[in-house]
Amino acid sequence: MPYWLFIGLRYLRAKRRQMFISIITVFAMLGVMVGVAALIIVLSVMVGVEEDLQVKILGANSHLTVLSYRGQIENYQDIVPRIRQMPGVVGASPYIESQVMLVSGSRVVGVVIRGIDPDSAESVTTIGDHMQSGRLQNLKEPPAGEGLEPLPGLAIGRDLANSLAAVYGDEVSAVSPMGGLGPLGISPSVKRFRVAAIYQFGFYEVDSAFAFAELNEIQRFLHTGEKISGIEVKLSDLYQADAIGQGIQNQFGFPLWVRTWMDAHRPLFAALKMERVAFSVILALIVLVAALNIVSMLVMVVMEKYRDIAILKSMGAPDAGIMRIFITQGMVIGVVGTILGVALGLFTCWLQITYQIVHLDPSVYQFAVMPMRVETWLVVAVAIFSILISFAATLYPSWQAARMEPAESLRYE
Repeated sequence: MPYWLFIGLRYLRAKRRQMFISIITVFAMLGVMVGVAALIIVLSVMVGVEEDLQVKILGANSHLTVLSYRGQIENYQDIVPRIRQMPGVVGASPYIESQVMLVSGSRVVGVVIRGIDPDSAESVTTIGDHMQSGRLQNLKEPPAGEGLEPLPGLAIGRDLANSLAAVYGDEVSAVSPMGGLGPLGISPSVKRFRVAAIYQFGFYEVDSAFAFAELNEIQRFLHTGEKISGIEVKLSDLYQADAIGQGIQNQFGFPLWVRTWMDAHRPLFAALKMERVAFSVILALIVLVAALNIVSMLVMVVMEKYRDIAILKSMGAPDAGIMRIFITQGMVIGVVGTILGVALGLFTCWLQITYQIVHLDPSVYQFAVMPMRVETWLVVAVAIFSILISFAATLYPSWQAARMEPAESLRYE
């Protein structure tokens, strides 16, 4: 073992009269551990939130939406098959939507009602995978039984069902201001539906504000004829949305235009990325504070060991060897603190992912359980950052020790 490594490790075991230095060493190591663990936990939460939001948003919405500058699309029966044949497109489905009021007994809730084609909708969204009661095909074949009037089917979210106090099979009414023209002008349009399915995405904005019905029923309800609001498109690679969207735009031209999932939710994901950067910078300060503890500890060790340094230099130890002694001492603190921090951070993430300890209010945070996802490269990056900061913290005290003159140190001994 090189002498500088042996001495550096030996200095970590302080004698009784150096107990204060030993305490500072422990606190410096704990500071590094807490900083690294906090960085890993917070970054895992931010990644989990971003991915969970992306899954839920893209589960309720498509990768691309084809819209019209004129408000509604005509002749969609010719457009949809052509879009389905384009490279990279998995599915395409027409829809029409409008804001209405749903009435159940004495309860009234404003929602967005969307008319979809149940046969093709499952190729562009995952709504059919989140049904708690009924299924998507019930929109075409609503539940019927003895004493039940046959009515069009309606799929509503769990939170919306709670707001309406409605259960599977109940009757609800939809009221739209976009009614037909009567003797006294435009009158509201009213249509009764049967709750044919109840879904739960786990995304409050969808579960509480969207209702789905069969496309033709909503077209008759809104008096739009054969027109639709847009066409939802699902891609084999969601990150090719811009390129494929541009291809659709070039093929069909005006008045159609394409909105990608990134365009529709760009502010949300940009804010999440900004928050991740901000939290990373703030929590990195914890590691920097721990690094300052390493600096102060090494300065005290250098002052305590000035006689040892003078003797080593008198015996011929070079300046580089003296620096290595104290760099070794500081790096042991940094590396051990980093390893313990990584272990603590990963263990905390494992507990949350496995046992879902931390629960949240979904009406406030959009999540019932705090989401977490551990990214290997982020853990490695945090560990490397911590070790580099610890190494930088050892340079100044080590350089001061190497500059010490033996004659000055031993003059009064």
